[in-house]
Parts: sequence; structure tokens; C-alpha cells
Amino acid sequence: MTREVWRDSAENEAASAVFHLIQELIDQYRVNRPVMPLVVAQAADAGAGGDIDGRVRQIVLQVHRANQLRRVPVKLLDAHGDTAYEAALSMVRTLAERPWETRGTSQYKPFVFPRSRLLSAIEQATATVVDQPGGGSPAERDERILEQLGSLRWRARRSGPATWWDSLRASIRPETFLGAVFIAVLSVLLGEIGWLLTALVAAAALLGLAVVRLVTTAAPPLLWLRRASRWLATTSSLAASSTAYPSDGWSWFSPSGSWRVIRARAAAVAERVADAGAGDEHARQFHLEVRVQALLEDLRHNYRPHAWDWRRSKRTVPPVVLLPTATHDNGGVLLINAINNVRSRRSEVDPLLLLASLPAAQIMRHTPPLAPEPPPHTGGRSGARARYETWVQDLSVGQSPAAAVTLAWVLRLPLSTGQLTHEHAHAQLATQRVRRTWAWWVMSRTTIAFLLVGALLGTFLWSGHWKETYCHGPLVGRNTDAVRLAGPDGGKECIGVATAPEVRFAEGNGLQLNGVGRGITFERIEQAVREQNADIGPDDEHVTIVYAGPLTGTHRSREDTRKGLEELTGVYLHQRSVNADRSVKLRVLTANGGQDMLRQTTAVEKIVEVARRDPSVVGVVGLGRNTTESTTATGLLQTAGLPVVDTTNSDSGLARAYPNYFGLAATDEEQASALGLIAGQLAETLEDPQAVVLSRKVGNEDKDRYTTEQRRVGEEMLTESGFTLTADPDSTQYSLSKDGGSANLDGPLHDICGAERVPDALYFAGRVEDVNTLMSGLGQISGCSEKEITVFTGDDLTKARFDDATKLAEKVTLYYGSLAPMSLGGGRAFYEDSRKALETLLPEGGRLDPLPTGVPPYEDKLFTSGQSVISYQATATLYAAATRSDKPQSAAETWATLYSVALNDMPTGTVTFRGTIPYADQKVHGLGVMKVTRPGPDAEIGVVCGRAAGDPVALTRKTCPLA
Repeated sequence: MTREVWRDSAENEAASAVFHLIQELIDQYRVNRPVMPLVVAQAADAGAGGDIDGRVRQIVLQVHRANQLRRVPVKLLDAHGDTAYEAALSMVRTLAERPWETRGTSQYKPFVFPRSRLLSAIEQATATVVDQPGGGSPAERDERILEQLGSLRWRARRSGPATWWDSLRASIRPETFLGAVFIAVLSVLLGEIGWLLTALVAAAALLGLAVVRLVTTAAPPLLWLRRASRWLATTSSLAASSTAYPSDGWSWFSPSGSWRVIRARAAAVAERVADAGAGDEHARQFHLEVRVQALLEDLRHNYRPHAWDWRRSKRTVPPVVLLPTATHDNGGVLLINAINNVRSRRSEVDPLLLLASLPAAQIMRHTPPLAPEPPPHTGGRSGARARYETWVQDLSVGQSPAAAVTLAWVLRLPLSTGQLTHEHAHAQLATQRVRRTWAWWVMSRTTIAFLLVGALLGTFLWSGHWKETYCHGPLVGRNTDAVRLAGPDGGKECIGVATAPEVRFAEGNGLQLNGVGRGITFERIEQAVREQNADIGPDDEHVTIVYAGPLTGTHRSREDTRKGLEELTGVYLHQRSVNADRSVKLRVLTANGGQDMLRQTTAVEKIVEVARRDPSVVGVVGLGRNTTESTTATGLLQTAGLPVVDTTNSDSGLARAYPNYFGLAATDEEQASALGLIAGQLAETLEDPQAVVLSRKVGNEDKDRYTTEQRRVGEEMLTESGFTLTADPDSTQYSLSKDGGSANLDGPLHDICGAERVPDALYFAGRVEDVNTLMSGLGQISGCSEKEITVFTGDDLTKARFDDATKLAEKVTLYYGSLAPMSLGGGRAFYEDSRKALETLLPEGGRLDPLPTGVPPYEDKLFTSGQSVISYQATATLYAAATRSDKPQSAAETWATLYSVALNDMPTGTVTFRGTIPYADQKVHGLGVMKVTRPGPDAEIGVVCGRAAGDPVALTRKTCPLA
């Protein structure tokens, strides 16, 4: 409900009638914007006394009081000046230069008067030059006036902050729009780029604001494009005063031509202002009317439609000017006539509503006609030319209506004495506050500030969300190919593909290679791969291979990432070799599947996204750990048309299920079959051979399938070899500690070692990190420590380091399968070449130790695990399939070509998939059976038997004797 702000009684009928007329014009402006008249109220009886004139005056004052508090822009004028001209000019200046009474409570921000300010600057410059001593020709005076305008920067002096610094400080206060935005932006940047860069940005922003404010206050940038300058150059009212430069001389695209027009017109106006100051009546009328025209143009501009700030929708009431007493002497009548003349001459509707009271003795008539033909300013000319120039000078005033014509824009209200004296039954008058429109709420500085601050705050929150979601998630240019996910230890891991320089999986990882590679860190290997990628030019032919492995681990131990380090080292070694010698270069992208490859589905999804964008991606190397996600990941790559050359995943069913799967590792079934040759011979030497299978419970988020697969193949192998499985499967499973650390083997080992018959053999279906605890238990727990026990296990033991941390288990013999039978392969130059390649990654002058003499190079700890060797071969296989005749192939062509690849003289033999078919076992894998006695720092490790990669000859008891 609209709030009432004023109430009073009408003293007479005239007051009620005038009040309702004015209020109706004001209130209807929102609906249909009626034409606003110049309302002049006057007692109809010319002989009425001062009391009657006072009643008319009170009507104007009552209208003023009624509208003061209702958000109507109101101005009550009081004339001051020695002459009518000066008084009228003073009132025009008051309207344009002084705040209106409702400045603080208006519907919208205060009016602006740029055209009036420009004329004020011309007046100031003219007054300064006229007051200077010395004469000079009119041309010299015009030039001095233009110079003075330049010193004023074509702007009138006005009150405000004493310095530009004070103004700047006032602009960035928190309660201002600019200040709120400034603080909000800094808040976002603080969370985005840190406090130091934010401080630098703040300092630069303050400096930029200071420079902008200095420029805008000290110089007129783009002067010819300013609204006031454009109006001065194009208004037809001044065309007659500067015929040398017509209106069409101004152009958006012609600064110099526009500038000449502006200077010419400013000089013409200044000349007439100077003449007006000297008493020229023609010049005075011109000066007053051009001032009124500028005022009305400014008011029209303040109400113009289609403005970016929606001002027309916000201002629903007209500006109201009130003249309590208008006479010929106080300039009131002169002002009304000037407004009427400008409106009549230009035929433009402006929003100004004026209400004035005219004393009864005054006659409201047009401005008295000037002398028809003043003495011509011939300037040395005579005749027709002189008359023409005089006519041009008078044209701007002469276009006004003639004296005999009625005042078209004046609405006269003759009020009878009866109306002014008859009480109107104390009729109540009231006004309500003018509501602010929806446009004010939607398009206000406060709303925009809140929206902008809200948007910035939302951006800040989204920025934090992006930082938490993506490994590189700034406000602009975030990379979505790598995301942050919770790891098994509760920390965050960066999962996905490193396609951005900022995404570095091994950043800060100081884990070093073993053996002669000591000194080369994981971080350096990752950087070396990127350096190789960077050396590939935009015009170089290349193929892209994605290595997917466990590139991050727990925060407690960097050792968890050793598999990823060694596999990426092998990939790098082949990439370096290819890029040095081959025309088709090899680009390698790294993809992190997380600790123990427990996030490989997410990593593969990102690989697929990258491959869709980059047709040079031909396949994937890695995925060398068997989890419940391995089948899903391989299926996703199959759907995307990408082949997988797997490194060390020994799952027995992937090749049978997916035609895009090519594995270099002997499967769990193949390993168990080879170990079964030893187990069968051992069983024949024993009376009633008995065995147990000790396995890790499903853990690691229930995703690790290796131990489950190992338990299955272990049970089958021992049964087929003649052993009797004696223990309950539930009692021979162990779990990990709650923090995911050491294995809890005490319970299961006490059950096994405390049984009435201690088993002769034990198949360990666990992970390499649990072997130390197993050996310690078998060597110390009574029952097992006194008996010869043979332990069989899978290929995960190839990563074991038998050192002081492994307790002595003197009577334990350990057999495990090796996926990289390097003793049976070729490529002996690979080892020394690899050492030399890695040596280049050291700082200048750094050297790696030479390979030990007298010992096979593959027995160096840099290579013994076989991880780097197999990943090297996998990369070589995929690259060979991706290039034919020194030309890159597509992923589909690479997939098809993999079935015909054969790489001889590799470290594990001949790497090939010839003869294999989709959806069938790929029996081309290399395999070794290793024997370890005295597991501990004095362990003796030897090769029992094996077959090289690509060797079709099967292992037998004869080739794998029980030593």
C-alpha cells in the first residue's frame, strides 16, 4: 500500500482546482506521458490587490510542499539579478548546476546536465578573457577563449573533492558500487592466486583507477564523441552562428573535422556571450535561449528511452519547476518566454512541468520584439553582404514566434476572485509517495552491486569447487582431463590424464630408481617425458601413446609409487630412442589410475575423452594391476576403439573377453601351471603331502582381484599336483591393519603352525608388501620354524627387495613366477643404453655408476623387477603397430596391426602376437620360475627354469627340475 506523505486542506476552490490539475499531470506521466505545459496561474481581476496575489502565490507554495516528500524532482526558484536577463539566466543556471530538492530521495539518481556544463565552461572561459586587460581583434579574442577552454578541459569548474586522490578514495569506499566490486574482486583473487599476486593486482588496479580519474578530470578524452560536444556540433539552433562549418561536418569517424566544427561553434557562442555581457539585447536573448535549450535537451536526455540504465522506466514523474512569483522585472516572465520559444522553435517535447504565479497587474505576453534592424556589424563590409551577415546573426533568435503569436506552450489559468476567496468546505488534499518501479530494483547500482558481488562470490565458490574437483582448476582455462578423488588413505589423488603443464602427478616425488639408476627421481622422469613431447614440432608426424599406471601413492610412503616410476622409466627409454632416430615421433601422455590402480575406470574415461579430441592417440600402455575395474576399463577402451598393450596385469580372463587386450605378462594360470611342475615333483617326495593356501582378504576398497585370482589358481595347482588342502579357507585369510598398512598374519600363521600336522607347502596369494611379515612368522612361530616348508607365490614377488627388513626363515624355500625372463632373452645392449640415457637426466657433470662387471646386467636392481623392461617392450610393440612405412596409423589400424607385430631381440625374447586370435588365450608370454632360499639379507635367488617371450615350446618337469 502506498504511504501518504502529505495532507492539508484546500483554502479555496482555486487551490483545489490547480492542485488537482498539477497532481493529475504528474501522476498520469507514468501512464501516457502527457505533454507538459508551462502553467501560469493569475488572478483574473487585474485590479485585485496584493492579498489576492498572495493567495495565488500560496497555491504554488502548497503544490511545492505537497510534492517535496514524494520523490518528485522539484525545484522552487527564487530570482536573483540586477536585470531581468541576469535573473532569468541565474534561474536556468540554478536548475542545471544546483541539486534539486529531492536529490536524496528521488526515484533514480540525480539529473546530469552535460550540455549545460559545456555552456558553463564557455561562459567561464569568456568571462576570464573579457576581464583580461588589452583588446585585440574579435578573432584574437575567440582564439584566447578557445585556449582558456582548453585550460578548463572544456569542463566547467565545479565543487567536489579537493584532489583527484580524494576523489579516488571516495570512489573505492566499501559502501560505494565501485568499492564493493573492488573488494569482491580482490576476495576472489585472494583465493585464486594467493595474497602476493592479489596485492600486486590491487596496487595495479588502484594505479589504473588513479590514471583513469586523472585523465578524465584533466583531459577531454574522445572530445568529439561526448554527448555535449556532439550536441554543440549538430544542433540546428547554432548552425546559423557557424556557417563555415555546417552540422554535417561532424562525424563519428572524423575527429579532426568534428573538432573544427566544435571549435567554430564554441567560438560563435562565446562571441555572443561576450556581447550579452556588454549589453547587446539580441545577444542576451540568444544567450538565455541557448541556455534553456541546453537545459531542456539535458532533461530530455535524462528521460530518454532505450538507455542502458533503463532510466525512462525508473523515472515515472516529470521534473517540476515552481515560480512563486513571476514578473517581468524578476526574470520569471522572461524565463517562461524563453522556454516557450525554444519549444516552439524546435518542436520537441521535453518532460519539464512549470507552475508559476503571475501578479494580477502583470500582462503575460511574448518577449517584446527587438529592434527590427539593429546597426549592422559590417566588419568593413557594406551592402547586401552586410545585410546577409546581420540576418545570419539574428536567425537563431528570429526563428522564435512573432510577438503577435500566442504563447503556444503556456497554459494560463485565470482565477476569479470568487474562486480565490470562497472556502471549499475545507476539502482535504493529500499526496502519496511515488513508488519506485521494478526497473529501479532490477537495474539499480545496489542491485547490480549485489548481483556482481554475488556472482563474484559464486565464482569464488565455484573456483574453490573447481580447485577441489580438477587438478588444474583456475577461474579461466581449467583442465578437466584430471580430477581430484579421495584415495584409500583418505587423502586426495589426482586421477586422469596430464594434458596440461600444470598437472604433474610426480611433482615433489623424490623416489629414486634402484641400482645404477640411483639419483634419478620420479619427478625427473616425468619431466623428461614432457621434454620429449615438447621437442616434437607442430609439423612433425607423430603418434600419441597414453601410459596408464599407479603414479601416486599414500602420503606415508613414496615407495608405493615404485611400480609407476619403473614402468614410466621404461616408456621414457623407448620414447627417447624413437624420437632420436625415427621420422614418426612418439608423444607420451601420462594417465594416473591412483594408488594400486584403484581409480583406473576414471582414468580410462579421461583417456577416452582425450582420444576423442586428439586423433593421434593410438592406444594405451600400462593398466598393469588387476582390480575389479580392469574389465570395465578394458571394455571402455574397446568401445572407444583403443587397443591396450598391458604390462604386468596377469588376469587370466581379459584376453578371452576383450579383443583389444594384448598382454605381455604371463597369466596367473600360466604361472600356476609352471609352479605346478615344481609342486608335483615335491609332492612325489613326500608321504601324504599337505598344503594350505594363505590369501589376503579382499581389501583396498574391495577392488583388488589379484589375490582372489591367485587363491583360485593356487588351490587348483596344489590339488592337481597331489597335495591335500587341509586348512579351512576362512582361517587362512589375513587382513590389513585399519590404516591400510601392515598385514595381520599372526592369527592365520598360529593356526597353520599350531596344527597337528604342519603343512609341507603353502601357496601365498598375497602381495609383495606382506612377504616380510610372512617370512618373519614362518621363521619364528613354533611349529613352522622347525619344519622345511615350501612357499609358492605369484609374480608380485618380483618387486621384492630381500634386505635387513626381511627376517630369516632358514628352512623356507620360496618359488615364484617371473614375468620378465631376461636371462633367456636378448637385447643385451638395452641395459647399457638405458643407463647412458638415464645419465643425461642428471645435472650437468653428474654420473651414474657403471653396470657391475662379471654380473649379468639384468641382475642390477634397476632391472630385476622387470617393470621397466616390460613397459619398454609394451611401448615398442604399440609404437611398431602404430607406424607402418614411416607413416602414422590410426587407432583402428594400430589395433589390427598388433596381431602381426613381431619384435625380435628384445630383453625377454621375441615380443609378438602372431598366431593369436581375438577372444582366446595369448600363449606368447615369457615366463620364469625363480627360487629363493634363506629369504633375508643373505637370500640366494636363482632361476629354476623359464621360457623366453614368443617361445612356443612348453615347460616340462624335465626343463623345471626340483633342485
